[in-house]
This record gives sequence, structure tokens and C-alpha cells, in this order.
Amino acid sequence: MQLLKFVPIKLTLFLVAGILFGAFFETSITIPFILTGITLTLSAFLLLKVKPTNSPIFGFSAVLLTFFIGYLSISLTNPKNKPNYYAKSNTTLQKELLLKITEVLKSNAFSDRYYADVLAIDKRKTSGKIVITIAKDTTSPLLKIDDELISFNLITPITPPLNPHQFNYKKYLKGLGVYNQLYLKKEDYITLEKPTHTLYGLASSWRNTILTKLKKENFDPENLSVIQALLLGQRNDISEETYDNYKDAGAIHILALSGLHIGVLLLILQFLLQPIERLPHGKKIKLGILIFLLWGFAFLAGLSASIVRAVTMFSFLAYAMYLNRPTNSFNILALSLFFILLVKPTYLFQVGFQMSYSAVFAIIWIYPKLQRFWYPKNKVIRYFWQLLSVSIAAQLGVLPISLFYFHQFPGLFFIANLLIIPFLGIILGIGIVVLILSLTNLLPSFITDGYNYIISTMNTIVKWIASQDMFVFKNISFDTLQLLLLYTLIFLMITAFSKQKFKNAIHFLIGIIVFQSYTFMSRYTASIRHEVIVLHQSRATGIIEKSGTTLYLLSNDTSKFEYSLKSYQIAERIAVLTTDSLANSYRLDLKRISVIDSFGIYPPSKNSTILLTQSPKINLNRLIDSLQPVALIADGSNYKSTIALWKATCLKRKLPFHYTGEKGAYYFK
Repeated sequence: MQLLKFVPIKLTLFLVAGILFGAFFETSITIPFILTGITLTLSAFLLLKVKPTNSPIFGFSAVLLTFFIGYLSISLTNPKNKPNYYAKSNTTLQKELLLKITEVLKSNAFSDRYYADVLAIDKRKTSGKIVITIAKDTTSPLLKIDDELISFNLITPITPPLNPHQFNYKKYLKGLGVYNQLYLKKEDYITLEKPTHTLYGLASSWRNTILTKLKKENFDPENLSVIQALLLGQRNDISEETYDNYKDAGAIHILALSGLHIGVLLLILQFLLQPIERLPHGKKIKLGILIFLLWGFAFLAGLSASIVRAVTMFSFLAYAMYLNRPTNSFNILALSLFFILLVKPTYLFQVGFQMSYSAVFAIIWIYPKLQRFWYPKNKVIRYFWQLLSVSIAAQLGVLPISLFYFHQFPGLFFIANLLIIPFLGIILGIGIVVLILSLTNLLPSFITDGYNYIISTMNTIVKWIASQDMFVFKNISFDTLQLLLLYTLIFLMITAFSKQKFKNAIHFLIGIIVFQSYTFMSRYTASIRHEVIVLHQSRATGIIEKSGTTLYLLSNDTSKFEYSLKSYQIAERIAVLTTDSLANSYRLDLKRISVIDSFGIYPPSKNSTILLTQSPKINLNRLIDSLQPVALIADGSNYKSTIALWKATCLKRKLPFHYTGEKGAYYFK
């Protein structure tokens, strides 16, 4: 590929490789530091002694140095490598915690959630992040960024998923450098009156001021939630129905204030600032104003991670437009990626970051090829073909990632983009005017009513597209290897159509065969697999039996397992789900499973695996003597105090004991 000839692209790829290596092989900071130092010394020596910088040995030392810089950067961000990391002190004892709120997360019906820095433990300065969950209390206001609080509650580790194929929240938070959590109630903490302020806190305060002003205007509540997402990146107030509509219509990117919005804003500013180019050094002045305004908008939007990433990327792209060299687009995109990952290497593992760069790269690469494939002479047709080309290119860029993370594909994505994207510039332009006028208390009612109508119309269009269920393909099973194979297939497809050679067509056909073969093999493997699992669910008991593509759920309260089974059904390619009530005993090949519930009735058979549910009042020693069980299982329907007693008894009797709340779901082998 010709792109690999560009030095910034090659260096960025090796930086990414170093970050991935450091993430999967965690080590102390010493190893990457030494390796970086050695390769830096070698590169400096070669640069001084071996003058031609295009020599193979210098090139090898440069890419090796970049690889180790990536390795070092991810190791430096690992909080465990910091000497004052809070978890290095004994967090199992009650201590005074000084915490600073760094991000407000979306609340649910029962609690409010935040990310926070642990500033000190017992007055000793510390570092590191935790996630705080505070039980909802109508008498307590929401905490804000930069708020500082003191608590004596115990920090606890984040638990891994307890059921198969569930979302791994622990792994997700690990990518953000968060390993522990803190549960609080209103009476468990006090808020300090004069906390120290940061730039992020100041930006958040500005955004909250704007939100307060907007709420005083005559906006429909649902429209206001969309406006907040469009202009300020605040999606916490969007209803689940509206969010699902945008997702099913393939327009969810419109609600995520990121690359699309900043790109449109950049084009608007480019047009408005065009007259400045007539001045002496006008292009440089225009570039400076552009970047200043982009970062000013990021500040008003609260400097969230997604907006900072997008503005950084488009600041580099604005520089590329200033240089006016087509080949620089890839170089500048690679440089922006290099710079962002050098400062924040953990961004590489965030879905939004992956999708943003995949979409922009695909647009830069595929869009020109689509225009060369067909360039209509009619201006109107050409305009809509350009919009469709951008939409197709972006969708091809994010399709594998979307299938991998979200397991669905909106078939009518192009309609949503053709109907909304052409007017997004107007929507954003008017929205920025609304923000400015609301801040100055000069927002007239006719602008409010007009903007209300525009957002309401957009919501109606999205809702109609999302209602076409037959075009929304959901519950698509898609694993990591399929992700890589599909990206390879897309690359081969674009190459085959843009360079119409027999060799490229053969490569594309081989790619299709390999992708289809792996998909069929995965389906066949799933269709012959058989397993029986005791699931974990609070206050409920559930056993599932997978037999090929049919899943049997045995439970007296099947509604509580809908969420747990959804991801399992997708991953295991389940076609049929059958439910039945829970019986007292089952036979699995030569093994027997006995269920003892709150009635405490003993099963007649000995040497079976016993499942204890609903905290039965039994004498466990007598049960063990009578039934001589192979193992005991306790699920989430039991009291924790009772489980602790059972666990101690089994340990004393040297009998295998499995509590699903600690060890996760139990697999019968």
C-alpha cells in the first residue's frame, strides 16, 4: 500500500503496536524505560555518525524507538506503576479518603455515578482514579466536576462479569486506568466548601451555566435533550427511546458531539473566515483564528474526552487544509493520531476513538475513489452523490467495529444521512447562535420556536426510519477474528474496484471465501456445543442448557434473566429460546443435579451436585452426612450471611463449594 511510504504513518503504526504490546504485557516502568533509553541513544548515534537518514539501519532504529516509546507511554499511564498509587496502601482498613470529582457519568434510577481522583488517604498524598456510586437522594444535589469530598468508606475492587458473555465492565474501566470503586450514601461523605479548581472544572461550570439558561427557554424537554447532545455533548438526559431511534436509524453519530460536528463546524468557519485570506499573511491569521475558535467551542462543550480528541484531530486537518497539499491529509491524520496517543495512549482502547479515526480515514481514502468511479454532470445529482459517497465511506470504515461492539447494522443509514447531514451545518450554526443569545439573555421566542421545530422534525424523521424494523439487522454474532477479516475484506474490495486488475480480483474473491468459511465454521461449532450453566442473579435462580442453537432456561422468574441472556444468545448464535419452571432434580449424562429451595426438602439421591437456593433452613453438616454430595453450589438468591456459614462448613469438610456471586456462573462439566 502506497500509504506505508509516508514516514508519519509508519511511525504511528509502530507507536500503536508498542501501546498494544505494553497493554497486553504489563511490566514495571523500568523495562520500557531502559529499552527506550537504549534505542534513543542508538538512534542519536546513527543520526550523528551515519549522516544519510534514509539508511536501513537508521530506519530500523527509528521505528524500534517509536515502538518502545509507545510501550513506555502506556506503562507510564498505568496507575500501578506510580509510587504514590492509592491501592499500594492498605485499603481494607477504614481510612480518611480525600476525593475529587473528575467526570459526571449518566445516572440510573437508583444511583448517581462519577469518576474521581483519590487525592489523599489519611492526609498522605496519593494518585489514581476510582468510580464512585452514590445512592439517589432527592435532598442532595448532584456533584459537579472539581467538587471535593471526604469519606471513610472502604474502597472495593471492581468485580468481573459473573455470567458468560456479559459486558466486561472491569476490563472497560481497566482501559481507563480505573481498578476500584466506592459505594456511598448521603451520610457517608461530606463536601468541602472551597475545592481547588481546574480547567476542566471551569469548562464544566460554563457548560452547566449554558444548560441552566437553555432549560429556562421554551424548549420541548425531548428536543432540549437532543440540543444538549448536539451542541454540548451532554447525553445524560436523552430518553432511552430517542437514543434507540437514532441508533436503529444509523444516526447515533449525530448525538455524539465528536468528529462529525467539529468537521461541519470547521467547514462553516472556513467559509465565514474566507475574506481574511485577502489580508497580508491572511492564511496564517485565518488558521490561528480557526484553531482558537475550535478550542473555544471545545471549552464551551466542557472539554470532554471525545470533544478534545475531535478538536485535536481537526486542528491538524485544518493545518493540512492550510498547506493545501492532498497527500498531506493522511500524514496529518497520522500525526494527530500520533500526538493524541503519545499523550493519552489509553484512548486507543475506547470505542469512540476507534470509530472516529476509522471513519475519517475511510472518508479520506474511499471518498475520492467513489468520485472517480462516477462524477455526475448535474450539480444537484452530484451534490447528493457526494453526500452518499461520504456516508458510504464512513460506514465502511466503522462497520466492522459497529458489528463487533453493538452487534447490529442499520440498513437505512444512507437515508438518515441524506436527509439530515445536508442540514447539519444549518442546525449547528443556528444552535451556536442559540447558545450565545441564551447566555446573554437575548434569545427571542421566534428563534426558540423555530429551532424547536427543526429538532422536532429531525427526531420525527429519525423515528420513522428506525420504525422500519425489517431494515434493522440486530443480534449479529461477531468476534475479534471476524473484525480483522472484515477489515481485510473491505481493503481488498476497495483495491479490486479502484485498480481493476485480475490479481486484485482474485485476492478479493479469496478474502470472501476465507471470511465466509470462518463464519460457517463458527456457526457449525456453536451448533454442536452443549453446556449446562447455573447463572448468577440477585434474588433469583436460573439454570440454562445450551443444546446446539436451542437454549433452555429453567427458572421460576424468567423475566430477571432477560438482560443476562441477551449477550449469551448473540455470542452463542442461539436461534430458539425455551423457558420452563425449575424442578427439584435433573440428570446430566451420568451426573445428577439436586435443587434445595426455601422448603429445605432433601432429594432422595446421593452423590449428586446440590444447588442451594432461597436460603433454605438446613443443617449443612447433616445434609453432607446424609447425601454425600459431590459439590455444593450457592446462587444469588441466598443471603450472604448464610452463604458465609456454608462456605466455612464446606472448607472444614473439604467439600467443593461454589458461590456464583464470587466465582461467577457454575459450569457443569
